[in-house]
Amino acid sequence: MGNDLRIGMVGAGMVGQLAHLANFAQIPGCQVTALAELRPRLGALAAERFGVPKVFPSHRDMLAADAVDAVVVVTRRPATGPVVLDALTAGKHVLSEKPMAHTVDQGRRLVEAARARQLTYSVGFMKRYDAGAARAKQLLDGFVASGELGHMLLMRVWCFGGEFVCGADGYVMTDEDRPDGLETWPVAPDFIPPEDHADYAQFLNVFVHDLNLIRLFAGGTPAVRAVDFERRNGRTVLFDCGGFPAVLEMAEQTGTQWNEGLEVVFEKGRLLLAFPSPLLKNQSATVTLVRGGEISIIPTGWSWAFRRQAEAFVADIAAQGEPLASGADSLADLELAETIWRRYLGAGK
Repeated sequence: MGNDLRIGMVGAGMVGQLAHLANFAQIPGCQVTALAELRPRLGALAAERFGVPKVFPSHRDMLAADAVDAVVVVTRRPATGPVVLDALTAGKHVLSEKPMAHTVDQGRRLVEAARARQLTYSVGFMKRYDAGAARAKQLLDGFVASGELGHMLLMRVWCFGGEFVCGADGYVMTDEDRPDGLETWPVAPDFIPPEDHADYAQFLNVFVHDLNLIRLFAGGTPAVRAVDFERRNGRTVLFDCGGFPAVLEMAEQTGTQWNEGLEVVFEKGRLLLAFPSPLLKNQSATVTLVRGGEISIIPTGWSWAFRRQAEAFVADIAAQGEPLASGADSLADLELAETIWRRYLGAGK
């Protein structure tokens, strides 16, 4: 164990176990030394399953015991911000699930707390760590620099959901109810009417990944030109990225394969990125290049975005580096989300 980074998990639900706890339990350079879970039987079973030596009834008990150096927060979304703030205030590095918070003002509090203590603060946009996404971004930057495919004409990003669990096993659950006891923050900015708060929170939780991808591949935050939210399921946003437009298509399906991706259209070709279901292990996004009459599948190897994200978190702390998906960068996702909803509400629902 020696100088290994001591990781504390907050939350032991299915995603917490499969996407985070199972990965950190196997990464060299760190040890999961503590778990905080409000459901006592679940906490005990998860700790036994993954070999975690200490279990605490709350994250505050874990922080007070000074049992960890860094915290991974995977809790109910309205409680994420307060838990992260408690951890940062206690001087712990943090990786939290997305969204980092529900409003820009909330997000700023977290970023300022991390900055004041010079802590690593990363947000769980694991798609940024996907090997296919990294390769597609590298190719895109190369084509833009060389001009070999001509000008970028259009970007299209879509998320229709689909099968998420993919038959995953290796985790434990109980029939315990989720007890109260966590501080929560509002799930929407003040300018959004109360009757739309749940809708906004759902939009942010599901589609903030795609806002983050648009900013990454566009090279910055685009302007919002049009919003069509007239239907609760089946929505679009039109962006202006400077030299080209981008379209975000949003829907939620059930009983289908996972369907989420990104396409960039050039004058002389297309670059496509198709993401796997998030819990599908060792499967990176598929990268396809269409150039002239040729269609090429670009090899990216076998890896899992969640594992690569966990490895990067440990490495960023060791190197005192800025995370690829830092809290400071993620503020722009909240700003973009609020801009979209101001446009929607301003145009009249």
